Amino acid sequence: MSTLYQKQNITLYNSLSGQKETFKPLLDGNVGMYVCGPTVYSNVHLGNVRTFMSFDMIFRYLKHLGYKVRYVRNITDAGHLTDDADEGEDKIAKKARLEQIEPMEVVQQYTIDFHTILQKFNCLPPSIEPTATGHIIEQIEIIKEIIDNGFAYEKNGSVYFDVLKFNEDHEYGKLSGRNLEDMITNTRELAAQSEKKNAQDFALWKKAEPQHIMRWPSPWGDGFPGWHLECTAMSTKYLGEQFDIHGGGMDLKFPHHECEIAQSEASNGKNPVNYWLHANMLTLNGKKMSKSDGNNIFPAQIFTGDSPFLTKGFSPSVARFFIMQAHYRSVLDFSNDALLASEKGFNRLMEAVNLLEALPVSETSSLDISSWKQACYDAMNDDFNSPILIAQLFEAAKFIHQIKDGKAKISQADLELFKESTHAFVFDILGLEDVNAVAEANTDKLNGAIELLIQLRKEARANKDFTTSDQIRDQLLELGIQLKDGREGTTYTLS
Repeated sequence: MSTLYQKQNITLYNSLSGQKETFKPLLDGNVGMYVCGPTVYSNVHLGNVRTFMSFDMIFRYLKHLGYKVRYVRNITDAGHLTDDADEGEDKIAKKARLEQIEPMEVVQQYTIDFHTILQKFNCLPPSIEPTATGHIIEQIEIIKEIIDNGFAYEKNGSVYFDVLKFNEDHEYGKLSGRNLEDMITNTRELAAQSEKKNAQDFALWKKAEPQHIMRWPSPWGDGFPGWHLECTAMSTKYLGEQFDIHGGGMDLKFPHHECEIAQSEASNGKNPVNYWLHANMLTLNGKKMSKSDGNNIFPAQIFTGDSPFLTKGFSPSVARFFIMQAHYRSVLDFSNDALLASEKGFNRLMEAVNLLEALPVSETSSLDISSWKQACYDAMNDDFNSPILIAQLFEAAKFIHQIKDGKAKISQADLELFKESTHAFVFDILGLEDVNAVAEANTDKLNGAIELLIQLRKEARANKDFTTSDQIRDQLLELGIQLKDGREGTTYTLS
């Protein structure tokens, strides 16, 4: 019996070639996927969330097709400097200094925030979530290999990658489409105090100055790894020297991902990744999101509506639906009006999904369900085209209402296939949740818990334990739950 992935042929846009390619994993039935995770020095912002949500959708689809997926997404907890290059202060150490706490307290606080937010958006956890600080040894070993191969040099306790030397028989810039000669032409002269041979060189290891808190011993003295190196070390360790998919935000293509390719080729001579996937940016009201000019919104503000950009709060699933309505490679503009429109569409879709359970059946069907199902797969097979999939789901919603109104028919067998397929695409692949169903389930749980407390209070009163009885009543009242004793028993109201 063949698995789904053998019947469905995925084409995806490879940033390395600049075109769509047929997806063929290195090992049949298995997929290795690495996605650059967050630097945990602040609350995760919505642009980052869009990237992780996009790759969550891709992860879900590959799993749905029957692939065994090892999804690795790292946590950057050291080495990422404030100017995203080789100068400045470590972002986490700076936050720790400003708040007068340990760097690992910063890491813990914002890693928890990151996980909490992604859970709210119903993102599945990766298979492995390694940290940069947990792989210092591996990073040092890769640096040694690059030095031994002649592509790096040590200067005053720091180690730099020699880009010009590498480019003699490799192609630095092939991912981002940049030409090294042009980069050199457009670069200002090196500052006199710079240790680099060339302005394009980047740090593999930085010497730790006396005031630098985050530091580790190495053959070149105490220091810390360069930001680009951690992903090379962790992807290689968990996925091998060559793997299938590497993902991240478009902003990471250069220099971060370009440097990853160079590091891998310089250390082991192999091109590390077959398919590079990049998610595009999220704008706010037509402008780039920026904390400095106030054009910014955090995920938690979407849920509460506590933002000057929003008129109300929205459920995480509505926000996820809004993000899924755009292709992951397209720029997406976030606005209150766009969310309101998505909420209407989301509610319309969920209403139709719920109607599936009570549709009348006939001997024949007005719609070819198998063809519709394949059209949904065709959308996802075309570079994970979620907006086209959603358009197909709205076609399904229209058909569901036609059946309900007696204007169309569906057989029992087709109805079962229709339900199974719709649930798979809506919940398993797009990762949406029926907000009303979740709310009803939570209400049922709340009712059960209160009824249990009412019973315990009744037993306490029967045993003349009025202290416990009053405590239950008073503490429930503090939570906004008022008990009312009557002839028919005890009831309650929520205030």
